[in-house]
Amino acid sequence: MPDDKKIIQPIDADFDEVARAMITPATPLVSKSNALVAKSGQRPAPYQMSLDLGIEVERVVGGIEMGVLENGIPYLTQRGLAEMTGAARSTIQELTQEWQQAHEAGVWPRGRMQFFRDYLEKAGFDEPSLFIEITKDGSPHYAYPDMVCMAMVEYFAFEAQRTNETALTNYRNLARYGLQKFIYDALGYVPADPWKLFNARVSLLKDSVPMGYFSVFKQSTGLLVDLINAGLPVNEHTIPDGSVGGTWGRYWTAGNLDEKYGPRIKYAHHYPPEYPQSASNPQEANAYPNEAWAEFQHWFRTVYLPTKYPVYILKKANMLPGGSGEARKLAAMYEPKAIEG
Repeated sequence: MPDDKKIIQPIDADFDEVARAMITPATPLVSKSNALVAKSGQRPAPYQMSLDLGIEVERVVGGIEMGVLENGIPYLTQRGLAEMTGAARSTIQELTQEWQQAHEAGVWPRGRMQFFRDYLEKAGFDEPSLFIEITKDGSPHYAYPDMVCMAMVEYFAFEAQRTNETALTNYRNLARYGLQKFIYDALGYVPADPWKLFNARVSLLKDSVPMGYFSVFKQSTGLLVDLINAGLPVNEHTIPDGSVGGTWGRYWTAGNLDEKYGPRIKYAHHYPPEYPQSASNPQEANAYPNEAWAEFQHWFRTVYLPTKYPVYILKKANMLPGGSGEARKLAAMYEPKAIEG
């Protein structure tokens, strides 16, 4: 059993020292059960394509390889997860492959897969793969998100055929502290203010639209506020008003609305310096006659939100901590019955 030195203390010392006291890395314990041994040379099946997500920070702390993705998801690498759980990497690989196969077949065998299914379903996780595949230095890189890691730690602490002291100690410590907070603190990661970039754009574009015209960005701010409140990082990778503007522009052209309301005009649209898009400032954007504002509002509420927005947001699932499950909830945020009338 762990002694008192393994219990996390207030973090007022070097974090690596605290982490070593809190987390017990171990030489992986290889199960003698054939069901738990992966074939030589196996690696996690790369189910999903590499996502357009970078690594915000990654390093080894207390012997555990961990990091945070650009969208704020904390993770352990497969090596780090093996150390955290006291299990062999081959066992982690096998569990990963079993999950993928069960998810694809829609059949969850009793035993460990049922445990992981029940645990992760309660946590809102229903992804086809237990890891997020990203690219690091030109090579595939597997990041296991924190909720998956906690499921693994609990499994090897209490449910596996051969439980181990490493997983039990780490489970007890992490149950007190929380894996997300542990990784954030260990890496010195502070989540970005979700409103910073939005406020910078609002301030910069406040008076840029010529009098007598409206901009899609200004009319879309309610949507942006809803998405930020729902947890979507609105940054250089997610610019919802760009989706609205492009779709509305095609609607305008198809309906020949120049003839009905007068021509749209171009104005200078600037991105804040925090956006890489600012390198090509000013951007040319369309401003629409105020006479078309009522039609835009009707189109936005009855066409874009119920039919176009869900497609856009589902493509951003990789940016959300809750993955595709959270994206589906956001996609249903504007039900037609709630926005008509």
